[in-house]
Amino acid sequence: EVQLQASGGGLVQAGGSLRLSCGASGFTFDDYVIGWFRQVPGKEHEGVSCIRSSDGSTYYADSVKGRFTISSDNAKNTVYLQMNSLKPEDTSVYYCAAGVVFTREPKEYDYWGQGTLVTVSS
Repeated sequence: EVQLQASGGGLVQAGGSLRLSCGASGFTFDDYVIGWFRQVPGKEHEGVSCIRSSDGSTYYADSVKGRFTISSDNAKNTVYLQMNSLKPEDTSVYYCAAGVVFTREPKEYDYWGQGTLVTVSS
């Protein structure tokens, strides 16, 4: 059974940092792209970042470039999203997902974890 477990959300002041983790099981980790998405009520999922662990390719949305860093620990089947210099507009529920296409498009991802809430206070 494919499972993705996102964790690490919380409340932080603007300018602060959080590290999200996405633990994966039930599939061959190296064969998949892991993406981080965020969603606020009433809006579509926004692609934040993704990583293809087989070759280390990464993508960042312009809104997070230079502040967020995605990384992969293949031995632990875990992907991390280090979020620095957080802004109130980063407040959202963050989801991780797995797919075979290297893309920011949420519809291309096959498996989704539950969300973890990130709240950035001003």
